[in-house]
Amino acid sequence: MGSAESVWRVPPDHPAFAGHFPARPIVPGVVLLDHAILLAQGLHGGSVDGWRVDQAKFLSPCGPGETLHFALEVSARGAIAFRVSCEGRAVASGSLVPPPR
Repeated sequence: MGSAESVWRVPPDHPAFAGHFPARPIVPGVVLLDHAILLAQGLHGGSVDGWRVDQAKFLSPCGPGETLHFALEVSARGAIAFRVSCEGRAVASGSLVPPPR
């Protein structure tokens, strides 16, 4: 088992903001998941291709220039839980679950 933490400042010019949403840009959930997956690969020590996303929840929007805190933890069963927060506010959570052996 293990854990990892990372801080990511969302670039104001991130390409996802062009279409999500121009009048009030927010970070799409898929961008948060992508960042969590990249961190999970480092924690796992290899690819997490074939893993499924379980119980993903997007709790609060975040926007350009905000600093996000990612916290990941490996469970006894090998799943990797992730939590994303911004200034103490919960933004997203879920887990990445490996395929059955």
